[in-house]
Amino acid sequence: MSSRRVLFVCTHNSARSQMAEAFLRELAGDRFDVESAGTEARGVHPMAVQAMAEKGIDISLQKSKTVDRFLDQRFDLVITVCDDAAEACPVFPNAEERRHWSFRDPSAVIGDAEQRFAAFASVRDAIRERIERELIAVAA
Repeated sequence: MSSRRVLFVCTHNSARSQMAEAFLRELAGDRFDVESAGTEARGVHPMAVQAMAEKGIDISLQKSKTVDRFLDQRFDLVITVCDDAAEACPVFPNAEERRHWSFRDPSAVIGDAEQRFAAFASVRDAIRERIERELIAVAA
């Protein structure tokens, strides 16, 4: 059985889509071929790296990519993980299915370092729960 190809998209490919890519890769192994991209690329946010490290997953070497490099590729599923990306995301003519999961932008939270990190941890946990419920459980 071949693995399902999944692309996670957010605005900057710096936090939400990066965490989603890493979780699906970690939790599903070779059942999924997973990528992430942004409508823009800004680099992986340090607090996203820290939040994932807290769960034992290293995303420090992941790179921020734009959706342009994936437009001509086939995906079974394209998932936008932020509202801006859902609106700005180009059409993927080779995608079997497109879904939208709305997660707030943790980098938009204003506060001290502890409050900002708590926002990343909260979004991280919500992303993991959604992946487990909607992708892992279904693929089992």
